[in-house]
Amino acid sequence: MISGSYKLITTTDGLARAASQLSAEPFIGFDSETTGLDPHTAKPRLLQLATPRNCFIVDLVHFTPEQLQPILAVLAAEQPVKLAHNAKFDAKFLLKHFNTRLGACFDTYLASQLISAGNESDRHGLGSVARHYLGMQLDKEAQMSDWSRALSDYQLEYAARDAAVLLPLRERLQDKLEQLELTRVAQLEFDCVLSIAAMELAGVYLDAEQWRLLVRSIRSQYEIVADELRRALAAGLPQMSLFDTPPNINLDSPQQILEALQRLGIQVESTREWHLHRLAPDYPVVGTLLQYRHLSKSLSSYGEGMLNYINPVTGRIHAEFRQIGTPSGRLASSAPSLQQIPHDVEHRSCFRAPPGRKLIVADYSQIEMRILADFANDQALLQAFASGADLHRTTSSQMLGIPLKQVSPQQREAAKRLNYGLVYGMGAEGLAGQINSSVKEAELLIERYFQAYAGVAQWLHQAAEQAVRERRSRTASGRLWIYNFDTSDRSQLAALRRVGKNTPIQGSASDIFKRAMTLMDAALLKHDAQIVNSIHDELVVECAADLAEEVKALVMQTMVAAGCEFLQRVPVEVEAVIGDAWVKK
Repeated sequence: MISGSYKLITTTDGLARAASQLSAEPFIGFDSETTGLDPHTAKPRLLQLATPRNCFIVDLVHFTPEQLQPILAVLAAEQPVKLAHNAKFDAKFLLKHFNTRLGACFDTYLASQLISAGNESDRHGLGSVARHYLGMQLDKEAQMSDWSRALSDYQLEYAARDAAVLLPLRERLQDKLEQLELTRVAQLEFDCVLSIAAMELAGVYLDAEQWRLLVRSIRSQYEIVADELRRALAAGLPQMSLFDTPPNINLDSPQQILEALQRLGIQVESTREWHLHRLAPDYPVVGTLLQYRHLSKSLSSYGEGMLNYINPVTGRIHAEFRQIGTPSGRLASSAPSLQQIPHDVEHRSCFRAPPGRKLIVADYSQIEMRILADFANDQALLQAFASGADLHRTTSSQMLGIPLKQVSPQQREAAKRLNYGLVYGMGAEGLAGQINSSVKEAELLIERYFQAYAGVAQWLHQAAEQAVRERRSRTASGRLWIYNFDTSDRSQLAALRRVGKNTPIQGSASDIFKRAMTLMDAALLKHDAQIVNSIHDELVVECAADLAEEVKALVMQTMVAAGCEFLQRVPVEVEAVIGDAWVKK
C-alpha cells in the first residue's frame, strides 16, 4: 500500500486499536511531522505508522503524553522494527517530548548511503531514494508547510505516503545490503542512531564569556602579527611608504605573498602550508606568515560567531552530526563543526561542565596502529603493544637496532611520524618535511621501518594493490568503499594506493567507535550521565560530579569492550580524565 490513504487517530480507543495492530507486525513504516527542525523550540504534530494494509496517523493535539503510551510503547519496543528515513530526527523528538527511546530501527537513509559505497553523486533524500529503488516520484512540496495549524487532506495524504513507502523500500534496500555483504555494518549503523540522537539532544555547554575573552585576545594577537608580517615582507621593497607605514600587501593573497617572499630572496614555489613549514626554521618571516594564517583561521572559523550556535532555550550548543560523514564511516559535525575546534587548551577549556557536573574525556590509545597490527598480524608490532612499552620508542629501537634507553627524542619523534604517517600512505618526501631531514634520510628510515615490521609492509602493499585491482576496500564490519578512477592517470593510481592502505584502518576505527557509542549510551542510562561530544576516537561524557569516578570506569570499560569485538590479537587501551573542561591533563 503506497497510497495517500490513511486512518486518522484522534481518540484513545482508536489509538489502542492501532497499537494492537502495529505491535503484531514485524516491520512498520514510521515518520513524524513537526512544527520545526529544532526539538527544543518545535513540537511534534503527527506520528505516522504504516503496515502493509493500513497507515495510521496520530494527531498529537488530541492526546496527552500519558494517553499516547500504547503507541509510544510500540515505538520503544524491539519489535516491530521501525522503518524510518533519517531516524535520528524522529528519535530526537520522541526523546525530548515523550521521554521515549526509539527501539530497533531500519534507517533507509543510512542504508542508501552504505549501498552507495562512497559515490558522492548519489542523493539520499527520501524522494531520491524512492525514485531510484522503487521508480516512484514522491510529492515533497508539503514537507515545508505549516504543521502547527488545522491540517489539509493534502498534508495528511503526504504524511501517510511518506510512512507507507518505507515498507517496500526496506525490502529493496535489504536485498541490496545482502547482495553487497553490508548487513553487519548496516546493523551497526542502525544500532548507533539513538546514541547520536541523544548526544545531539543533550548538547555541550560553552562558557560564552570565556569564549569572548579568548576571541578578543586572539584578535589582538592577529593585529600585531599582521602588522609585523607586512613590515617583514616590505623589507624586500626599495623603501617603506610615507610615515613608515607598511605597504598594503593583501596577506590573504597567495600570489602577493609569493611575490613578496621571492623579493626577499626566499626560493618558494608555493605558499601551501606543508611547503612553508619546511622553510620556517630558516626564514623567520615564513614562521610569522604561518602564525598569521593560524590566527586568521581561528578568527574566521571560531570567532564570536560560535556564540550564535548557543540554543536560547537550553543555553547549550547542539551540533548536527552526520552519522556517515565520510565513506570510511567517520562522523562529521556541522552548525558548528565541533570536531574542528582547535586542540589547544585555550579553545577547548571554554567547553565546560556546568556547576555540579564533570566531564570525562576518553579516547582510544593509538587505535589505528593497533588495528594495523591486528590486520597485518605483525609479530614485532603485536609484541610492542603487548609489552606495554612506549610504542614510538620501541619502534625506533626496532628500526635502529639500539636499546630502548638509547633512543633519543629526535629518533622517537621520527618513529612516531612513521607510525602514524605510513597508515595514511605517507612517502619519503612527506616524512622529510615533518622531521626536517633530507628525502634520502627519510627513505632510509622508511626502509628500516619496513625491515623491522615486515608484516606491516606486506599488508600495506597488499591493501594498496587490492584497492587498485578490485576497485574497492572494506573495513572490519564489511563497510564498503567502491573507487572510480582512471587507470591511465598515474596521480590517481598513487592516490588510490594511499587511500587503499588507510580506508580499512580508519574505517575499522569508525566501526569500533560507533559500537562504543551504542554500548555506552545504553550503559549510561542508569546514571546521571550523557555523551555530549564525539571526535573520531574521543568521547566526551558529562555526568554528576559525585558519579565521576564511577562513570569514568564505566566509559573505559565500555570502550575497551567495543574494541575487543573487532580486534583479537592486540590489547585495546583507553585513556580517560575527569575535569571541569574539555581538556586532557
